[in-house]
Amino acid sequence: MQESATHPLNIVVLVKHVPDAQFDRHLTGPGHTLNRAESILSELDEYALEAALQLAEARGGESAGNRVTALAMGPAAAVNAVKKSLQIGAYAGVHLADDALAGSDAAGTSLALAAAVRAIAESQGPVDLVITGMASTDGETSLVPAQLAERLQLAQVTFASELDVVDVDGAPVVKARRDGDSFTETVEAPLPALVSVTDQANSPRYPNFKGIMAAKKKPVTVLTLAEIGVDPAQVGHDGAWTAVAASAPRPPRSQGTIITDDGTAGVQLVDYLAAQKLI
Repeated sequence: MQESATHPLNIVVLVKHVPDAQFDRHLTGPGHTLNRAESILSELDEYALEAALQLAEARGGESAGNRVTALAMGPAAAVNAVKKSLQIGAYAGVHLADDALAGSDAAGTSLALAAAVRAIAESQGPVDLVITGMASTDGETSLVPAQLAERLQLAQVTFASELDVVDVDGAPVVKARRDGDSFTETVEAPLPALVSVTDQANSPRYPNFKGIMAAKKKPVTVLTLAEIGVDPAQVGHDGAWTAVAASAPRPPRSQGTIITDDGTAGVQLVDYLAAQKLI
């Protein structure tokens, strides 16, 4: 990644604490929300964090005035997503934590996060880039980036498989490559902007011992809805535009058909495939 100028970037990366995919997922409570007892930093958000760190490092890193802030929203345990981001390399962290946020859908989430980004801008200065993953690995809606860009009135570039910031006539411009099924396009947008990146954008780094130790000294700011000016009635279960009416465990898989070769296995297989309308 090559830069032609030294305009420092203030980047906010959205990170999420999601249920570990290694374990079965369960819905709990009257709102049928995910049980997040076994949760980790969303894998797809690591690509967003790596993209932000590469952009900042290309312009001289923190010592040159660049900032990379990891922002997470969720219950107390969600701070672990922020801490993991700091271990990977984020310069600072913000945790939006409020009991009223429980049960928020995409609309409520984007509303709260937009207010949190504005709060970060008030304390740090204007935010140049908001970077997100292509989706969360729990909801997988990909709705929040677009909604957040609309609420913040930012130019929006989604599903970027390559990301850079270049200076055009002294002004920073974000450039992104987007790969479709049969085409590749390059799009540009002036800063400030919001970008979501895919899992093809880079190879996320792993936290090393030095990074883990350094993370202990990095600041984590905790914000509440009152501090960012959001009415609790606009988020959570009460403010949600959507709701899960009912849920039930997925039925166990039934045993498959076993064909024993007694000399007619081929015929049995063809008959089975025909019965299933597979041939």
